[in-house]
Amino acid sequence: MVQEVNMLSAEMLRLRRLQQMEALKPPVQPKPAERAKGEPSFAEVLESEMSAPDVRFSAHAVSRLLDREIVLSKGEIDRIRQGVGKAADKGAKESLVLMDDKAFVVSVENRTVITAITGESLKDNVFTKIDSAVIV
Repeated sequence: MVQEVNMLSAEMLRLRRLQQMEALKPPVQPKPAERAKGEPSFAEVLESEMSAPDVRFSAHAVSRLLDREIVLSKGEIDRIRQGVGKAADKGAKESLVLMDDKAFVVSVENRTVITAITGESLKDNVFTKIDSAVIV
């Protein structure tokens, strides 16, 4: 029995030393993922995303889009984003973005569409609390 305890202690001591040695090894760096030719690198994608942040839609704006049956394509959302970018470049805070037969009141600072109006609703309408208008 004493001999078994000594063997067990020796084995535990050996395992502890192995763990200490493993802890001293530098971490293994994963190999970078290979990308297809012509595919942008992560840094390029990150840069493009940071330079052109998306716009968000408030709950109120989403409700208006649904109520008024306004469906926006990716291209139209890009146009709104570009309009918000132009307004931001000029220092605007709240802007009216006009696109075709649609209008969007946007918080430029938050890059958030606050409300959406289309068609007949645009006629005889007064927009308040805006400091700029962008036509896209």
